[in-house]
Amino acid sequence: GAVSAAVAEPSEATMLDCPLRDAPWSVETPLMDVLLSPRASAIVNRHMGGVLEKLPPQFASAEAPSFSAILDLKALAGMAGLSPDVLAALDAELAKLELTDVERTARCKRYDDELPDLTLPAGTPRLLLFQKITGFLDEPSVAAATTTLYELADAHGWSLVETDRAGVMTPESLARFDAVIWNNTSGDVLTLSQRAAFRQYIEAGGGFVGIHGAGGDPVYFWDWYVDTLLGARFIGHSSDPQFQDAKIVVEQSSTRIAQDLAPGWTLHEEWYSFANSPRESGATVIATLDEGSYSLVGRGGQDLRMGDHPIVWTRCVGQGRSFYSAIGHRPQVYADERHRSLLKDGVLWAAGGACADTQ
Repeated sequence: GAVSAAVAEPSEATMLDCPLRDAPWSVETPLMDVLLSPRASAIVNRHMGGVLEKLPPQFASAEAPSFSAILDLKALAGMAGLSPDVLAALDAELAKLELTDVERTARCKRYDDELPDLTLPAGTPRLLLFQKITGFLDEPSVAAATTTLYELADAHGWSLVETDRAGVMTPESLARFDAVIWNNTSGDVLTLSQRAAFRQYIEAGGGFVGIHGAGGDPVYFWDWYVDTLLGARFIGHSSDPQFQDAKIVVEQSSTRIAQDLAPGWTLHEEWYSFANSPRESGATVIATLDEGSYSLVGRGGQDLRMGDHPIVWTRCVGQGRSFYSAIGHRPQVYADERHRSLLKDGVLWAAGGACADTQ
């Protein structure tokens, strides 16, 4: 199914409880919210040398999906090479700006509370393919992953349905599923009540599968998602060149994920780096990258070396299971039998019920 780029209107006259609705203006405000406010934009332009007038098109749109949803002013200042003094002065002036209801409504417009009518086909496990995207929409990746997951579902008797509506995140709706697959999702997409429902679902024994972009935003506005559910913050991807061969090294683990793929394989892909190794916070690493096998140069010459470089891992979150794979940008990788096998194993593990760290 196609991913709808449309943003649903709130289903009631009341404003949605979107996470940053009432957040004071600051340098941590999403760029999209600044672009939606002429008053805030004027202040930013004054302090940052008219930066908003010079944004490339993919950053300049205030309509989701857009890069402006996954950057804040602090990140923008870093990209523009502005001094901390400029940032501090900007922050101080923004803080004096009183939020209006018009601005609150605009901030919440990219969220939705539309409960989709989903009919689950017969089969197990029961899987929800979730693909609401307000940040970077990479349609070829999303489509290739979707096709592959439906093919795996057909081949293995899974029950799989998809939606791009965050209104699916209610306790009753989530209870129907063994795992939720976030397919190349990007941008902050859940309201506060949806976040609470999803977190509760995971901690009570639900499963999470994150594919590639689901862990690849430069800025996150939900700490639990990135620090606990994923356990690693994206810092950049290979850019010199973007797509290159790298050696994936499969580790022995009691999860049994990808064990038949050991010792590993070489894949042509875009490669993520993270600020920290998820191993440090207790993740079970399924596969790492051999950093000697590719060029770890990011945008603007960024050094992407991690040393220990996990690329696929699992973790227990409460009673729930979290599986994340950073592989999945190039549509072609979904035709790779080893990658498909990895995804199959990861989905089945995530849907396996209550989690123990020995699993």
